Amino acid sequence: MNKKFIGLSVFTLATAFAYAQESDTLKVNNLKEVVVSDTKFAQSKEKSGKIIEVITAQDLEAKKGQNLANVLSQVAGVEINGNQSFNGKNLGYYIRGGRNRQVAIYIDGVPVSDASGINIEYDLRLIPVEQIEKIEVMKGASSTLYGTGAATGVINITLKKSAKKEISGNAYINMGTQNTSETSKTSAQDFNQGLSVNGTVNKVSYMTTLNSTETKGMSEAAGEDFEEDTFSRVNVLQKIGFKANDKLSFEFFVNYDRIKNTFDNSFDGIIANADDLNNNSFSEQFRIGFLPKYKYNKGEFAINAGASTIDRVLNISNSWSGTIDNYNYSGRSASIDAFNKYNFSKQVYLVIGAQYQYFDMTQKDAYTDVAREGAKFNLFDPYATVVFNSEFGLNINAGVRFNTHSEYGSQVVYNFNPSYSFENLPLKVLASYSTAFITPSLYQLYGPYGNLDLTPEENATAEFGFESQLLDKKLTINAVGFYREEENTFGFYYNSATFESYYINIDGTYNAKGVEASVRYSLSERFNIGGNYTFTQVEEQLNRLIPKHKGNVDLNYKFKRGTFGINYQYVDHRSDAYYDSNIWATQAVNLAAYQLVNSNISYELLPNRLHIFGTVTNILNDDFQELIGYNTRGRNFKLGLSFLF
Repeated sequence: MNKKFIGLSVFTLATAFAYAQESDTLKVNNLKEVVVSDTKFAQSKEKSGKIIEVITAQDLEAKKGQNLANVLSQVAGVEINGNQSFNGKNLGYYIRGGRNRQVAIYIDGVPVSDASGINIEYDLRLIPVEQIEKIEVMKGASSTLYGTGAATGVINITLKKSAKKEISGNAYINMGTQNTSETSKTSAQDFNQGLSVNGTVNKVSYMTTLNSTETKGMSEAAGEDFEEDTFSRVNVLQKIGFKANDKLSFEFFVNYDRIKNTFDNSFDGIIANADDLNNNSFSEQFRIGFLPKYKYNKGEFAINAGASTIDRVLNISNSWSGTIDNYNYSGRSASIDAFNKYNFSKQVYLVIGAQYQYFDMTQKDAYTDVAREGAKFNLFDPYATVVFNSEFGLNINAGVRFNTHSEYGSQVVYNFNPSYSFENLPLKVLASYSTAFITPSLYQLYGPYGNLDLTPEENATAEFGFESQLLDKKLTINAVGFYREEENTFGFYYNSATFESYYINIDGTYNAKGVEASVRYSLSERFNIGGNYTFTQVEEQLNRLIPKHKGNVDLNYKFKRGTFGINYQYVDHRSDAYYDSNIWATQAVNLAAYQLVNSNISYELLPNRLHIFGTVTNILNDDFQELIGYNTRGRNFKLGLSFLF
């Protein structure tokens, strides 16, 4: 492929841009946007007391070639560390100064997690963006509706649905380069491909999707003459739906995900000193789910039930013994969430529900043997939320949740979220106060450093903001300020004299505060420009890899049969640290600020049949670090096509 690949990419971009000059009248339906995150039932975004960031199918189409972590990292208040590194790099989720364990992730209404992980967090690398229809990001403490982990945000992912006709499908393939800022290879080394077949026959809908990714060309560790690492991912999803009538429907899903990759292990805390292809990882996930829904005259009833298993194997070179250590982890989880919406009137409705969750894990290696019989817990949480939408602009969302945990007892969380839309002004003001809790993980309770005396981490968030639509709703502006406190923060105790180590709750209260602002202006039906800015300030104990300032600006242009977009991102300097065994102490480092410019263009070669796209990322070839010792991507090209049938 070599230079021919780059040449073809440039030709495709130029051809599509030429077509952009063709004139055509675009018809855009400005429908009222609907969100579900703050009530679990569909309601107009105008009635919501939260500023919920919505990434639509059209937005994802305009960001073709980017993975899920790239897309989410452009949302105000969200930083996904590792999204610019090699595909095998673990991801860090930082929302409003929080960490992975403080972010709840739901797919089609079912919580996803890894019960064997240190923080029970879900690996977003498992989800191909091609399966996704819509993403809602709701920031702030949200445990009233979403339970444990929803302390700084909830990421609600909705997968694509079946087409209305009997058979429909989509096949795609894209390929790109894998360069750091110091390399300029022209051959394609990142391959993504997939196939989806779906449709509706009478009352039955179906969808089968297969996606795969293979990547090489970069070392995960930063350093000269390091060997390339590899990453491979396979995803299979099967959905079956049955609509008995206008009131009753069912959906079943089965999902299989697999990731294989090589990685570079740390040495003295500096990853770049430990390039080793003997280090490899294999993870395999199975998920099943059952989602019945029933509508009646006064409301709706739904059950979101799902179960999953995740098995992980790590093989890591041991520099002391000259052997390879084998680590085996297995986690199982199940969730049943039954909830009902009852409309007392057009202005008032009540959401009442109960959620049961179960987790267990195993861990086996040369030093540890944790059996699932002794490493398990369950939670049972009844909850209620009342929503009042007045005719004069006042909206109130208030709720409470009572958590009962098999290990540490009970926990009560609540929220109060009023908002007001002025009748004679294009302005909505909002405020909220909400609390949340984070359950200690099985690993933190029962693992090799486990501590059964751990108690839940507690969070409380207050926020105040506004949203306004001006110039016949062509200009949208919103901003929100927040203040968050956390107590019983999970930490790690280590005694260098006795080598005693275990997880602890850190005494004291720590805070994070900040401002998030977004603006979007539609100059015409074809052309819009927008951006966001995030200011986050956290106390020193929480301040790792969190930029104080972060901004995004994007420009999008729709032409006759395609789109063109360019976006700019600025990420401020961040603090990091590593443990240096030479002095038996942690060393602080400062990672410099960086900026990225990316662009993409897509064109419909055959109407409703054949699409092509091309992207150029990190156009300025900025050299930067996301995490100490790890490589990041330089300027890269990607070219792809998709065929609909």
